[in-house]
Amino acid sequence: METNPKVDFYFNKAKQWQEELEQLRPIVLDCGLTEELKWGVPCYSFKKSNIVLIHVFKEYCAVLFFKGVLLRDTKGILIQQTENVQSARQIRFTSASQIVKMKATLKAYIYEAIEVEKAGLKVPMKKTKEFSMPEEFQSKLDKNAALKKAFEALTPGRQRAYLLYFSSAKQAKTREDRVEKYIPQILKGKGLDD
Repeated sequence: METNPKVDFYFNKAKQWQEELEQLRPIVLDCGLTEELKWGVPCYSFKKSNIVLIHVFKEYCAVLFFKGVLLRDTKGILIQQTENVQSARQIRFTSASQIVKMKATLKAYIYEAIEVEKAGLKVPMKKTKEFSMPEEFQSKLDKNAALKKAFEALTPGRQRAYLLYFSSAKQAKTREDRVEKYIPQILKGKGLDD
């Protein structure tokens, strides 16, 4: 159970969930995982493969399982953050006492996640073509060969990020504005957040 000094700041800066984080860290480390800092949060890996991370939100703190969708979830406690999250699942906590009560269950889920990784299991991800194409964007692609070529040259993840972002707007005007705003970015071969 070895803590990583680079990760200490995350646990020390916490205000709202300090006690809960102090409960979660040793539980996760006791499962033999390596503690690292990734995406600004504590991430725990097994042989360089990400298994879980700990993160906080306003309403709860959580342990996120990268391949949570592959876990059996015998207790029915894994939560899909949003409908667009394909692989990851969370166990959410709202009190330190809840973590204490669920310690054995949490460890069992972590050990199962490690076994999923050891077995080399992969999450079957939806292909980009399975995501809905907003007609406002399709229209631009049909009229601009350079844009279509640039979009098709993006990685599948970047393509999906754009499609999800464009599609999430409820009004056509907002979708059009989003598409217009990001055309230069797409033409430069950049992703939504690059």
